[in-house]
Amino acid sequence: MLQADYIHYPLHFKRPSGTSRGILTQKDSWFIRLWDDNQPDVVGIGECSIIKGLSPDDREGYENKIQEVCSQIDDFWYYLEEGLKEWPSIYFGLETAFLDFKTKGKKILFPSDFTEGKAQIPINGLVWMGEASFMKEQIEQKLEAGFKCIKMKIGAIEFNEELRLLESIRKDFSADKVELRVDANGAFSVDGAIQKLKDLAQFDLHSIEQPIKQGQIKQMAELCSITPLPIALDEELIGIYSLSAKADLLDQIVPQYIILKPSLLGGIKGSKEWIDLANERNIPWWITSALESNIGLNAIAQWTYTLNNSMPQGLGTGQLYTNNIESPLCINHGFLKYDCQLNWDKV
Repeated sequence: MLQADYIHYPLHFKRPSGTSRGILTQKDSWFIRLWDDNQPDVVGIGECSIIKGLSPDDREGYENKIQEVCSQIDDFWYYLEEGLKEWPSIYFGLETAFLDFKTKGKKILFPSDFTEGKAQIPINGLVWMGEASFMKEQIEQKLEAGFKCIKMKIGAIEFNEELRLLESIRKDFSADKVELRVDANGAFSVDGAIQKLKDLAQFDLHSIEQPIKQGQIKQMAELCSITPLPIALDEELIGIYSLSAKADLLDQIVPQYIILKPSLLGGIKGSKEWIDLANERNIPWWITSALESNIGLNAIAQWTYTLNNSMPQGLGTGQLYTNNIESPLCINHGFLKYDCQLNWDKV
């Protein structure tokens, strides 16, 4: 008989990490564990992980919902089809716990050359918001570590300071040497956005994520139609669950890119729907983790590799925490690698 339980596992940042929504020092995660009475040693694990103020299921009753799912695990098909539609991070946790359980609880959810250590995934190096000197220090560390793609969060310090940082990178590294992405997390006002996009475009940036706050469909569509800098939708995709609503959003805004975070979009299933719709419309995309522990990151990375997307992915957040789960995942000169010589910690 199938059984399930869960544990709460708060993740602690090595140092406070700045976003346009404030400073993060801790992040809540829960692990769902599945097993069968006949094989109690085979345990599938999935991560339910939320970001305060961003995750659509960051609301009262979250842990109660996980408890409900675990206590009624015999009805898992209901939860995977309908019951967790508006609880995307719990869906992701349950979905990946089942994938792990089906593959004998060895955390090899999608066997491939990646999980055999024969192939790597190109990733961007993430630069967090902070004082200009701190951001410059992070940029230098990422370049020294061999990253060819850097993503810089902007919108927290004075805009001209951010422009100077980008200028300093471009003085030493042209666009064919280092790809630069910026993420505004909706920090720009509608009225000021186009001028800021023009200011940023002079530095040969790859793209900007979510320049204005989500939900301003008409204004975002207009920005995407006239922007000198490719726009990638991120938060804009959150909270949209039906296939028709997803298609309508892409058709109304016509973005240059979309970015997919499984924990925020209804797991692998929900993200795959976005990918299929984007492919039909020739809209490029990439995958990003949402500050999960190595449990969630592992599931996202293994799935991402199977999609054969050669763009740098946003999967480099596994080193942020003091208490992350030890795993075979490691970063190697701007690539995410699964090192088969390393072992998983027990959860």
